[in-house]
Amino acid sequence: MGSKRRHWALAAAPLALALLAVTGCESATDAEAKPTAASSNAPLARVCAKPAAGPAKAPAGAVTVDPAVAGDLAAKTRSNPPNTTFWLRPGRHRLDPDRYAQVVPKEGNSYLGAPGAVLDGGKKNQYAFGGTARDVTIRYLTVQGFVAPHDEGVVNHDSADGWVIEHATIQHNSGAGLMAGARQRVRASCLRGNGQYGMNAYKATGRISGLVVEGNEIVGNNTGDWERRRKGCGCTGGIKFWAVDVADVRGNWVHDNRGTGLWADTNNNDFRIEDNVLEANDGAALIYETSYNAVIRKNTIRRNNWVEGRKAADRGDTFPFATVYLSESGGEPRIRARTDKIEIYGNVLENNWSGITLWENADRFCNSPANTSSGACTLLVKDTDRCAQPAIATAPLYADCRWKTQRVDIHGNRFVLDESVVGCAEKCDRMAVLANYGTYPDWSPYQGDRVAEAITREQHNRWHDNVYVGPWTFVAHDPSRVLDSGQWQSTPYQQDAGSTFRAGDGG
Repeated sequence: MGSKRRHWALAAAPLALALLAVTGCESATDAEAKPTAASSNAPLARVCAKPAAGPAKAPAGAVTVDPAVAGDLAAKTRSNPPNTTFWLRPGRHRLDPDRYAQVVPKEGNSYLGAPGAVLDGGKKNQYAFGGTARDVTIRYLTVQGFVAPHDEGVVNHDSADGWVIEHATIQHNSGAGLMAGARQRVRASCLRGNGQYGMNAYKATGRISGLVVEGNEIVGNNTGDWERRRKGCGCTGGIKFWAVDVADVRGNWVHDNRGTGLWADTNNNDFRIEDNVLEANDGAALIYETSYNAVIRKNTIRRNNWVEGRKAADRGDTFPFATVYLSESGGEPRIRARTDKIEIYGNVLENNWSGITLWENADRFCNSPANTSSGACTLLVKDTDRCAQPAIATAPLYADCRWKTQRVDIHGNRFVLDESVVGCAEKCDRMAVLANYGTYPDWSPYQGDRVAEAITREQHNRWHDNVYVGPWTFVAHDPSRVLDSGQWQSTPYQQDAGSTFRAGDGG
């Protein structure tokens, strides 16, 4: 796991609003029916304030764990066979004081917390649950006060497969509250106030497949402010996903995280991100970076990126820092998934700092020193060493050695901006599709504006049938080309056919 920042670009309280019907000028370039505006009515997963209560009595056959005995949970786990259910009595449960003391489950174990059961690391223990046992279940338990190191996690520390985390509260830990393995299910849980990530979906060896994250509240994570402490590390988020193949992220309330809400970084594939409420995160609501094939639909996305977007504007940065940011990511039919493109539709984006940016770094490709993804290569090239001169300048490696922002279809969304609400006068109103001028390294076949031309005109990236309310502007090709809606819709860009625009502020 390493630094994952881009070379020149972004490092990337509930509010119910009734939106007025859109009126105003209709696109003159397309006489098709007006798009149906998405509505801002997704429910909030209020898990942290109202956690579900566990069983008040031990289930039949369960082993009872006593909070008055330090280390009782770990000891009874060691002395009982696989597939045992443990019931933790109400109270504060502790491990032995050694920093490496932890619970090491056996395959099929279940851990159930009674009402008021808390496993507390006391700011001494690094890990709560570790080991490689599969199919472990943790329900109705609060896990807090553990001090995992940077990039490591407290629950499922070793990214074992098949774990189920339900109705749990994982809060106020250092590092990541939760790690992930294949087939992991995280449901109706509170991931709150952890030092680095709420969850770090990372596995040291191999890919994670079949991940479900559903109905959780993910709030206030990255209390350690790691992007400031390690500038450009790309090592934070409400949830960070690395090399995950097939993920369903739905019905979550992701809010008030320091930095990005949801961040998929490096060779993720086949994500469905739907019916979430993403709001008031300091940075982008969603980053999908050097990854493939996704459906992003029916999300309510509001008041994100006010902190990081404003900082960039104040320092004079002209890059369109976005609330939904696709960086070197696109649809790829050759990689098996439930879709062969990135489709963004049916979402409401409301009073965020800017909208959607599609970006591609011309200098970031396999074997380039500018590739910040720790030596990773695309999923299309098995032998990274092939991405070198002279072969990289010819087919198929010219196309396959770089992550491409391509086949992105953005339609049926509602984009609302009231600058008086956001508190800005400029640079918070942009949609964008662009790249930088390739310069590095000197053997790169992508020098000049080749990539900027490709992402803008050749890679099938398309906005259409959206609704815009407010003073939106558009950026194409490079940051210097700032367009109004008419220029955006006209030749050569021909974007947002069938869309409607209402230029006045507000919704």
